[in-house]
Amino acid sequence: MTDFVSAWNNDSFLTYPVGPLGLIAMPGTEEMGQKVNNWLKKWRDHAEESSPGDMRTTPGEERQDFLINVSCPRFGNGEAKGMIKETIRGYDIYILADVGAYNITYDMFGRQVPMGPDEHFMNVKRIIAAMGGKAKRVTVIMPMLYEGRQHRRSSRESLDCAMALQDLAAMGVSNIVTFDAHDPRVQNAIPTTGFESIMPSYQIFKALLKRDKTLRIDKDHLMIVSPDEGAIDRNIFYASVLGLDMGLFYKRRDYTRIVNGRNPIVAHEYLGSTVEGKDVFVADDMISSGESIIDLARELKKRKANRIFAGCTFALFTNGLDNFEKAYREGIIDRVISTNLTYRIPELKETEWFIEADMSKYISYIIATLNHDRSLSKLLTPYERIHGLIKRYENEQKEAGIRLV
Repeated sequence: MTDFVSAWNNDSFLTYPVGPLGLIAMPGTEEMGQKVNNWLKKWRDHAEESSPGDMRTTPGEERQDFLINVSCPRFGNGEAKGMIKETIRGYDIYILADVGAYNITYDMFGRQVPMGPDEHFMNVKRIIAAMGGKAKRVTVIMPMLYEGRQHRRSSRESLDCAMALQDLAAMGVSNIVTFDAHDPRVQNAIPTTGFESIMPSYQIFKALLKRDKTLRIDKDHLMIVSPDEGAIDRNIFYASVLGLDMGLFYKRRDYTRIVNGRNPIVAHEYLGSTVEGKDVFVADDMISSGESIIDLARELKKRKANRIFAGCTFALFTNGLDNFEKAYREGIIDRVISTNLTYRIPELKETEWFIEADMSKYISYIIATLNHDRSLSKLLTPYERIHGLIKRYENEQKEAGIRLV
């Protein structure tokens, strides 16, 4: 809370909100929505004490919190409607939606049906439609971008992500905030609408350092490895800010076959300096089935790498946890670090190898900053925060006299 408080007390931050702040947590985001709401209430309470005229007017003195009561009831045949159960006139609305929350179900013809990305996205549109243009501004925070993996046309294919973004823009959405978009160039589909693809690099690495106190962050002991050419940017960031060497794997695929919607990987080829005896940190946007990251870890072990840490924004584990549990027991993978930006199966938190980075505080920073129409630049550029994190980490190691591996 200290960082935000210092920013809030800065004269340049003493601005009035765009409008009373309203937070809508769509089905599947109730836990995250409540955490964000609690952080926002802390910022408001601090503003009331030290900065009169700021968040004191947000969400309004008569309200106890920022959450807006909405629902999307279903008819027996699966059709639905969006309902807003309190006023949102003149509000600056933030809609938090998780299109990956397949744990949410509904009744259709007497059967329980899990909600997929299509149903979640339609619910967002229903709630926007229910507003009837009465909100002053609408921002959609969709951590896992709807249809983000279908971001370009390689043959005669639909451009689902581009069409979805255009739908939101046409409905009057002013800003779309997502995390680690598969390809942020999809924003070209909506050139006059705000679009932010935010990288949770700081939070993921912070969660790792909080759990493991034996890392030596220097070129002789730690290395960054990109799992493929598509993940180069995020791994270059880690290598640059940490001052480490980086290697690269590229995938040779069989383009004559399609398995589960994609061309199967034939082999992983490695480019870069030796990983022998070094810990390796691998960053990617998501772990889907997980087969690719396990194969990668095996290749690194063949090259005599020490410990292997896999960081990702979204931990989907579509094929379950058995393969990762086996890889951990065999010493192939040491840790997997991911965020709580999308639904995770409950069993994941119980494993010894999983580390979760809570993003609720960061999302509350983003909302409070946008509500006051301030620049997001400092929040989006975590160089200084990571450097400060490393200094604190190394000081903790020295004070504790931890034996480094």
